[in-house]
Amino acid sequence: MIDAIKSLLGLGPKVDYKELVKNGAIIVDVRSKGEYQGGHIKGSINISVDTLGNNLAKLKKEKTIITCCASGMRSASAKSILKSNGFAQVHNGGAWGSLQNKIR
Repeated sequence: MIDAIKSLLGLGPKVDYKELVKNGAIIVDVRSKGEYQGGHIKGSINISVDTLGNNLAKLKKEKTIITCCASGMRSASAKSILKSNGFAQVHNGGAWGSLQNKIR
């Protein structure tokens, strides 16, 4: 149970986000459009967590996906939504600013 919670919050084993991006991972920023316009990771896709369920066709299930938001809470929810819809390789990247530093 604890491991499941850690995994959901992105606190599991260390993930090499830089390597994932280098290998073609897609970064999905699940903040609102306004938040995204205020700053985001170059090349990321903006699909708010509220509309993610209706926009699954914009993503490919065979691709690795990294979710991010302002703090990590919405990206954890987005990871759950994607996993429950058959996306196998999904990682919660947490806060977008922190993720940006990890992939540089």
